[in-house]
Amino acid sequence: MRVALVHHARFPVRGYGGTERVVAWLARGLAELGHEVVLLAAPGSRLPSARLVPIDARAASRGLFDVRPFLPAGLDIVHAHQELAPLDDVPHVWTLHGNAASHRPVPNTIFLSADHARRHGGAAFVHNGLDPNELSFRRGKGDYDLFIGRMHSVKGWQWAVEAARRTRRRLILAGGWRPVLNPRVRFVGTVDGERKAELLAGARLLWMPAQWHEPFGLTLVEALASGTPVLGTRRGALPEIVSPETGYLGDTLEELIAAIPTVERLDPDACRARVDRYFHYRVMAENYLRMYQAWRTKGVLPEGRVGGPAP
Repeated sequence: MRVALVHHARFPVRGYGGTERVVAWLARGLAELGHEVVLLAAPGSRLPSARLVPIDARAASRGLFDVRPFLPAGLDIVHAHQELAPLDDVPHVWTLHGNAASHRPVPNTIFLSADHARRHGGAAFVHNGLDPNELSFRRGKGDYDLFIGRMHSVKGWQWAVEAARRTRRRLILAGGWRPVLNPRVRFVGTVDGERKAELLAGARLLWMPAQWHEPFGLTLVEALASGTPVLGTRRGALPEIVSPETGYLGDTLEELIAAIPTVERLDPDACRARVDRYFHYRVMAENYLRMYQAWRTKGVLPEGRVGGPAP
């Protein structure tokens, strides 16, 4: 197939850029499976696995962007990673990477998890994938727990801090602004690249006590790929990602604290194996290809999951 991926950012992304990294991994996976990939993105972008078609990044970042003047001939499907102006007769799908203000179902929308789809009135979803080899796998762990993510109440970082206070365990907190902490918590600010990989690989466990409906949770998969189990809540997509062999999910802080001894004894190899089986970028690419083919032949996306673990 000849697939066009659309996102207004510049590639490769600097810093975290979760959506942009997923698009880059998808492009690589599609190319490795023998398909031609065209990337419509900001000028100056460069991905070895795709041919770049520059678009007006400023215009594309505002509202519904009309991408039709930029589309090359001969495309089999357009896969947008942002909402676009109507494409009329051009075969296209788009992935919703966040939580929409309106939960009105859109026929050609692909979601990131079963929970994400269900909450938006949809059915089709593909779990995100990544390249585990870009992370550091380690069986021997350090003397700290880790929270990494936006320092927002919906992410539940306060639970991790309170648990450190109650248990006197060392916690490293990585995020965008410095909160008021207690002496057992070390704040390291925003991290990415090698520093992030080292923190993930060395942690005894990753805290993910989400207080909102996570559409997916890429940091969870990064932790598992690093051999680090997860301690989190039963919110959003977390039950689809974290299995009993790779972490524990509870409803209260007390439940999570009680589970700490069990979680830190979980097998790092089982954590990595789950990513290789369900959340590898090539698995993601294969599942998106099934979506493309179904949309082109039937005009309807498959209902329910396509590959991946059962919700």
